[in-house]
Amino acid sequence: MESIVITAILKPKENMEDQLLTELNKVLEASRAEAGCVNYVLHQSIEDDTFVLHEEWKDKDALESHVASSHYQEYRTNTADLVARREVFKLKTV
Repeated sequence: MESIVITAILKPKENMEDQLLTELNKVLEASRAEAGCVNYVLHQSIEDDTFVLHEEWKDKDALESHVASSHYQEYRTNTADLVARREVFKLKTV
């Protein structure tokens, strides 16, 4: 099975950048510790307050396990009111 790459672009609501960053850092360490995580890197735009997550998961099962994890579910709950726009791209290498 081939790996899955995720690019997630998160634009925080006005004045919510610091809170969103706190929540992203919480999920970062727990996600990196997952068995199926190949790579999990957080970036922030140098032009505005947009965050970009680049993730690589061993396979579809690893990604599904991540999405079902308690730390991911907590992150989604905790960021629901912090994010103005979320775009998620599930990618494969070509």
